Amino acid sequence: MTPATDLAQLRARVRAFTGECLAAGDFVPRCDAWVSGFDLAFSRALGERGLVGVTWPAEFGGAGMSSTARLVITEELLRVGAPVAAHWIGERQIGPSILRFGSRELQAEFLPAIMASDVSFCLGMSETEAGSDLAAVRTTARRDGSGWRITGAKVWTTNAHHATHAYVLARTSRGELKHEGLTEFIVDLKAPGVTVRPILDLAGEHHFNEMLFDEVAVPDRWVIGEVGEGWAQVTGQLSFERGGSERFLSTYPLLAETLGHAHRSGDRATIEQVGALAARVTALRSLAWDIAVSIDNGVAPVADAAKLKYLGPAFERDVLTTARYALDVGGPSDDGTLERLIAEAQVAVPGMSIRGGVSEVLLTLVARSETRS
Repeated sequence: MTPATDLAQLRARVRAFTGECLAAGDFVPRCDAWVSGFDLAFSRALGERGLVGVTWPAEFGGAGMSSTARLVITEELLRVGAPVAAHWIGERQIGPSILRFGSRELQAEFLPAIMASDVSFCLGMSETEAGSDLAAVRTTARRDGSGWRITGAKVWTTNAHHATHAYVLARTSRGELKHEGLTEFIVDLKAPGVTVRPILDLAGEHHFNEMLFDEVAVPDRWVIGEVGEGWAQVTGQLSFERGGSERFLSTYPLLAETLGHAHRSGDRATIEQVGALAARVTALRSLAWDIAVSIDNGVAPVADAAKLKYLGPAFERDVLTTARYALDVGGPSDDGTLERLIAEAQVAVPGMSIRGGVSEVLLTLVARSETRS
């Protein structure tokens, strides 16, 4: 674990950088910025300062720091609603998966590129027919000479229209159990046979997509880990996806603005509601810290990550509810910031309980963990 003094210095360094960017008008704080804030220039600036891939080995350009150090960085970026979507998926879970399961050739090819934002990843997991049952995917990959051909469709793929590459979970064989015969691939989204179709949200914004694969060629070296072992690998990978601070800090800019609005209006009830939210966010941060420590210890914290993913969306819904109350009681904000952040949260919050796993799946994971213990 990184010493507390080093973490404090790291936090100050990130906060100074984001402060400079805000002062220069490089970005405007927004809710759900790790999904909607795609800004290659900002991600590259982070990479140039050594703030992307900090946990990765030095041989690939990383700093060999702890997961708690990465947690400090992500907290500071989410706190100000920074536009981090360009590198978020690649650095959060694809890079760690490549480090854990990929060949050295694959690591050397993609890890430095992720840190430099020369490549950007999206996730090809969900399918329309599979719903929340990830093991029911129908996308297939068949051997073709020295490589593979992938055919199928993925849906609700965030930022596929911006990404250069996709992580794709595909079926390479069929066993007695549906969890068998799955394999993880990297796919070039500019390859022949790839089609990306937009899915607009309720506000008409374009973050989600459908991806279609028609006999798309993938080299054998772009298989992550072992052929047929995709289920065991992706289960651990989902801990990286579900256990991060983005699961409860996506609306932090709104929470901070609500607190300021409540103090300006002097409404005691609103201040008390925000105080209760502050206590909850402290507890969620503690759980995120425990997850980061587990990852540093080589453990995939499946149950704890599921708990965080379950609790986070409920917290963010209450942030939105409290912000609306503050606006009703305190009246319009001076510059319209509170209204804008409420509108952004209104669009994002309904999907927070779905993406990364629905509540029923998460509670099942927790229950199974408790039964085994």
